[in-house]
Amino acid sequence: MRRRISILGATGSVGKSTLDLVERNVDRFQVVAVTACTNASALADIARRTNASVAVLADESRLSQLQQLLAGSGCRAEAGEAALTEAASGDAELVIAAIVGCAGLQPVMAAVDAGKTVALANKEALVTAGELMTRAAQASGATLLPIDSEHNAIFQCLAGSRIEDVSRIILTASGGPFRTASTELIAGATPAQAIAHPNWSMGAKISVDSATMMNKGLELIEAHYLFGLKSDRIDVLIHPQSVVHSLVEFVDGSVLAQLGSPDMRIPIAYALAWPERIATPAQRLDLAALARLDFEAPDLGRFPALRLAREVLEAGGAAPIVLNAANEIAVSAFLDGQLRFPDIARFVEQALEGSASPAPASIGDVLEIDRSTRSRVEALMTESCH
Repeated sequence: MRRRISILGATGSVGKSTLDLVERNVDRFQVVAVTACTNASALADIARRTNASVAVLADESRLSQLQQLLAGSGCRAEAGEAALTEAASGDAELVIAAIVGCAGLQPVMAAVDAGKTVALANKEALVTAGELMTRAAQASGATLLPIDSEHNAIFQCLAGSRIEDVSRIILTASGGPFRTASTELIAGATPAQAIAHPNWSMGAKISVDSATMMNKGLELIEAHYLFGLKSDRIDVLIHPQSVVHSLVEFVDGSVLAQLGSPDMRIPIAYALAWPERIATPAQRLDLAALARLDFEAPDLGRFPALRLAREVLEAGGAAPIVLNAANEIAVSAFLDGQLRFPDIARFVEQALEGSASPAPASIGDVLEIDRSTRSRVEALMTESCH
């Protein structure tokens, strides 16, 4: 039987890569639901191509457009939060969670509560609600599979091993476009320079996070919840070639690494077919042509966001929610030309210094802390402009 899947965030980069693999393996996968934020035209095209049963837009104002585009297709058009939750918790066995930002929290939690296998590309789910998500997964029997290349690499390296036998995990980072840049260049970096990632093709926000190394900080927090390891057993290593996606060191001194081309279809394929594997069209590694693999410790002076994220992981409570929300607002302001590149980490640090929220007891608490943090950071920015 074909595996039934729902793709939350089908029009984004992860969604598109997932669809590429699904359409190469129509005998193995049946798409039952697809969702998007506002792009009715792209979502309707995907729904028709995949013969999905339901297509859902987060933006309710575009429902009539989607209904018109899907007329006669046999695919039901829906919109709004309740419909997103239904798409996540309905008929699918496997849910691809690729909605960007906290907008993905409720649907991901619905999938977890329903005991689904959830392939997580949404960083915010575990960064902001890691304890709630992992506790809910234990209660429902849900399985969390990481799609991020680094966590997916660790997941692969851990296959057949006990977490008790792990001494540490090592997340690799490319270092982004500013790994060797001068202080002057970083201070005056433009959005175009910040999103010009040397290895990966990603959206603007994630590319800026790579440039600040906040993405690796968020991955530190994710790794803690995914693998149950404390901060002192999670390291970060700069690896500019982006070929070794992460490593696991065991108590006997053995180190396992997962290598592959920088192509998101590789970790997505592993999550789609797990515990089996499927072929991908990703370029094969030619180690002889590469000739060398370089590694170096991250420079926390150059990348203060990484330091902030580790402090947040060790502080716990609501701090990860504040970190994530403040970073999203600061990155957005930078991309709009309102902030200098170094100000991203500065405003995140200011937000953390002024926060005193207790640990969230529900997704509603997470969303409220997220909302209040965004308002506070926007106020800080307004004050600094005057």
